[in-house]
Amino acid sequence: MPDLTPAIPEIFLLTMACVVLVVDLFLRQEQRHLTFWLTQLTLAGLFLLTWNGMQAGTVTTFGGSFIRDPLSDLLKLFTYVVTAGVLLYSRDYLRDRKLYKGEYPVLVLFSLLGMMVMISAGSFLTLYMGLELLSLSLYALVAFNRDSSEASEAAIKYFVLGALASGMLLYGMSILYGLTGTLDLAAVQERLAAASDGARVPILFGMVFVIVGLAFKLGAVPFHMWMPDVYQGAPTSVTAFLGTAPKLAGFAILLRLLVDGMGGHQADWGQILMLLAVLSLAIGNIVAIAQSNIKRMLAYSTISHVGFIVLGVMIGNSDGYSAALFYTIIYALMSLGAFGVILVLSQKGFEAENLADFKGLNESHAWIAFLMLVLMASMIGIPGTAGFIAKFWVLQALVESGHVYLAVYAVLMSVIGAFYYLRVIKLMYVDKWERDRIPLPASDPGNVALSINSLGMIWLGLFPGVLMAACLAIFAA
Repeated sequence: MPDLTPAIPEIFLLTMACVVLVVDLFLRQEQRHLTFWLTQLTLAGLFLLTWNGMQAGTVTTFGGSFIRDPLSDLLKLFTYVVTAGVLLYSRDYLRDRKLYKGEYPVLVLFSLLGMMVMISAGSFLTLYMGLELLSLSLYALVAFNRDSSEASEAAIKYFVLGALASGMLLYGMSILYGLTGTLDLAAVQERLAAASDGARVPILFGMVFVIVGLAFKLGAVPFHMWMPDVYQGAPTSVTAFLGTAPKLAGFAILLRLLVDGMGGHQADWGQILMLLAVLSLAIGNIVAIAQSNIKRMLAYSTISHVGFIVLGVMIGNSDGYSAALFYTIIYALMSLGAFGVILVLSQKGFEAENLADFKGLNESHAWIAFLMLVLMASMIGIPGTAGFIAKFWVLQALVESGHVYLAVYAVLMSVIGAFYYLRVIKLMYVDKWERDRIPLPASDPGNVALSINSLGMIWLGLFPGVLMAACLAIFAA
């Protein structure tokens, strides 16, 4: 009988997702808020269960296919926070568009379950199961607005390309399984390290397919083609979820597969990651300049940030992994805040999706404009914000590992990327608003959460020590 203790949060989440689904069947539309708050209570319960179960060592169960360690605990805690924030920001948005239905939080909870399984995956099997549970839920969420042709088109693109990427990932894992005879990631690493020189070519072949699948899930160039269309076509509430929490899970499988499963071949996969990072930084920052839709702009922004994360992993040592983990968490929080601003501003009959919609925002909503200013400054990497600490740490790790030229390149790309963030600030503070806007309720929970989210970027920029220490401790051994 396997020890179920390490998987208690997952078991609790699965149970509560079914409870939310059943309870919602008996609720009328005007009672739908009960489903929403039950979902938030579920996330709060998950946070407490994970926090209380945290420990310094690594625990495995289900024959080593499920891992609970400090890395999984930290990523899961921030995944809960980000998911709760997305639901809070999305509440009024969904209600105004008649999408406030019980299926939405249920799909979000099952997506979260898939992410948690991915984060704790100790074998190819559990990793793929978690990935497919997440993907299938996201496909449905992207198409959640059935009356929108854009959402349907985005869902079809996401489904077709996602299936292709999943097939490549599965093919790569099947090659590695054929070479090693095991699904366990730790055993895969041991047997790959002991493989003969004649097995190098098939190992590289399997590695390439695995990295292609991972690059698609992360949105790294040249496997980013789905992101701009899906980000723009999906309902903004779904885009906010898609662009934040899954990136935390994506970082986890990147480490699980490459570091835990193929750590002995870091020289090989490090070169591939370097190419992906260089292309992502260039394409993400340059193409974002030409965008007039802020959701598409943030999609290309995501691609550029993924480049920084991949650079950290590419370094192949504890400093690089710690810097990449810190960057991933900060990026998820920054992106959550940026999409939160869009959701808060989007009202019935009005989608705040175009950059022109932010003209003169300081005149109509000075506080929201200030929060967006803080978020854009953090994404640029201006000193005093969390984004600066995240970028500086990755750059420092690059320099210390001898990749000075990559650090210089990343800085140059960041300077180019600053243009489109500064353009948003210019629109809010310099341009004039061309029409009246409905006042926002000051006491709305979403507005309060958005204030905490955005100001938190300043707080983490000034006092990053606790989170940095947590990231360093995970890879200290």
